[in-house]
Amino acid sequence: MPESLRSRWQRFLWNLFPAYRGTGGRIRYLASDEREIHIELPLNWRTRNYVGTIYGGSLYGCLDPLLMVMLTRALGPGYVVWDKAASIQFLKPGRSTLHSRVVLEEAELEAIRNALKTERSVDRVYVLELADAQGVVHARVEKTIYVRRKDASPHRSANASS
Repeated sequence: MPESLRSRWQRFLWNLFPAYRGTGGRIRYLASDEREIHIELPLNWRTRNYVGTIYGGSLYGCLDPLLMVMLTRALGPGYVVWDKAASIQFLKPGRSTLHSRVVLEEAELEAIRNALKTERSVDRVYVLELADAQGVVHARVEKTIYVRRKDASPHRSANASS
């Protein structure tokens, strides 16, 4: 799906946002429906660690906020979406620019909506990878995202006894 004028503007704002900019990552593509994002993480003076490879914080940080925001926007205002857990595997040192493609499929959104018809909340696990130009994966991030409907409040009702 091509970028729209609106998604190009949002991509520009993402890349300008200080917390994201500080990771060293850059969003290079944002689909007009915001369900696909392409990330680029170069090895440069801002992302280089003590031993000359990409800093682990940059590897994780450039991917960290994406799924939560993508799910929040795709599911709409009737849902609460939070990052619940994350882990990263450093598979190879990053010695060149790394790339990631994050895609949120319609089938995944439907699975979440269907699960929330019978469950109060769901935890979804996603795996994101950063790879070099040859497709060699250098880091793998596993994210657990918590989702619930807003009408399924986690707090006890006012009528519940203490």
